[in-house]
Amino acid sequence: MNLPTDFDGLLQRAGWSVADAAKRLGYSEGHIYRWKRGEETPREAALELLKMEAERRAPPAFGGTFTFIDLFAGIGGLRRAMESAGGRCVFTSEWDKYAQKTYLANYPDNRPIAGDIRDVKAEDVPEHDVLVAGFPCQPFSIAGVSKKNALGRAHGFLDETQGTLFFDVLRILMHHRPAAFMLENVKNLKGHNKGRTFEVISRALSEELGYTIHTRIIDAGHFVPQHRERIVIVGFRESVPFSFNDLQLPAYGSRRMSSILHPENGLEEAEGHFTEGPDATVSAKYTLTDKLWEYLQNYAAKHKAKGNGFGFGLVGPDDIARTLSARYYKDGSEILVSRGEGNNPRRLTPRECARLMGYDDSFRIPVSDTQAYKQFGNSVAVPVFAEVARIMQPHILALMARGDEKMQALAVG
Repeated sequence: MNLPTDFDGLLQRAGWSVADAAKRLGYSEGHIYRWKRGEETPREAALELLKMEAERRAPPAFGGTFTFIDLFAGIGGLRRAMESAGGRCVFTSEWDKYAQKTYLANYPDNRPIAGDIRDVKAEDVPEHDVLVAGFPCQPFSIAGVSKKNALGRAHGFLDETQGTLFFDVLRILMHHRPAAFMLENVKNLKGHNKGRTFEVISRALSEELGYTIHTRIIDAGHFVPQHRERIVIVGFRESVPFSFNDLQLPAYGSRRMSSILHPENGLEEAEGHFTEGPDATVSAKYTLTDKLWEYLQNYAAKHKAKGNGFGFGLVGPDDIARTLSARYYKDGSEILVSRGEGNNPRRLTPRECARLMGYDDSFRIPVSDTQAYKQFGNSVAVPVFAEVARIMQPHILALMARGDEKMQALAVG
């Protein structure tokens, strides 16, 4: 048990950072790093404690009402949504090593995460009832299209690096024929390339694979204090009376930033380097420097003079934020928290970003702030997709029952 991958794997399954492990196991961070790298053999007592925590965190061995696979999984937002409807994940694919670390810290499955889905044969993916995928949206996003046009590069389905990843979804659907699927992408997918991209997607899913598909653009602002529009594509192997009209959406804007910001009054415990002291005040490291704040103000003023809408987004407790993006780590400009007149604003902490995306405080953040900002900016807003999963569930079960009846009829025949 002294291989670095074994120790590091246990550490991830336990959901502990190096600092957590050092504190809980009673050894220095230097010891933990050397054990991770395989430079020293971990102490047996430390290993036993780590094993106990990993086992304690392991998911219960229950069947769930249906099985699903999680492709382009990120940090597991769609998984969280499907599990809320009774699903059990049987396969995960995610290529980014930092996202894998966060995923394993929160979903210790005792099975490896598959990396690049292009390297996985369809027959090696377990049988499943539902496929969920937030397939890479960069080639279809407004920003991505603009950037590639400027560089004279192809985008969408012609993008050799990312555009073809949708076809990996297709080949797995074609091979396994699950009862249903749920796909997620940016709102602009529908209008990309004058609608041709979405036409190709729709035709492939419905005409080529025979699924009945339903689409809806949903704004996360019904569930969290953030304007975030995403397209949801739901498909069923056979016709079912599914309707997006069955969604129960809270009033838009019913939740404000006060619901996700650190109260800084002692009502919550200090967490890591996000908050500190008896009142759990936000660490000063998140406050913008004078230089950065001056730059952002000048940048906004310059574009305002030109009649453009570019600039920072300042929010207070009663506001709704702009869309959190994966570039938030750069300057935090799209969502800056006001600290009152005369004070520089601050970035959200990673914990506040987690809350803004609908993750509760039990969600573990074992990576650096930079990686955490990227991960939450790339994530789905969990409550949106949990609600979609809720209205999908009875139709998934109905199709599963139909499949069982057909198998029994074939056996009798």
